[in-house]
Amino acid sequence: MKNLNVAILGASDHEYRYSYKANSLLKENGFNTFLVNPNHDVIKGQKCFKSVSELNDIDTITVYVRDSISNSMIDDIIKLAPRRVIFNPGSENDLIYKQLQDNKIIVEQACTLVLLNTGQF
Repeated sequence: MKNLNVAILGASDHEYRYSYKANSLLKENGFNTFLVNPNHDVIKGQKCFKSVSELNDIDTITVYVRDSISNSMIDDIIKLAPRRVIFNPGSENDLIYKQLQDNKIIVEQACTLVLLNTGQF
């Protein structure tokens, strides 16, 4: 399963943020990461995309943004057609789960860091 492309919605340049920690741990585990945050061009030397619409060939999206932000991304997420979307604690969004599932996208409410550290990612 390694070498898969993972998009991190809500990527942060703050080391104490879980999205920052997830990026580091994903890369350590051999995953290709794609950072998404319209407020950054680069995070820790890595290109940061302004929107999900700029991406392609993404297996998993891990979400670290509140529901009001992910609501505005639903069309772009569906168009990207990842295999799954992980909603980390604090990013839950009941309003879009059904839309994702109706488009054959797996929805998980989980912590990416826990999934990685327990071999469940």
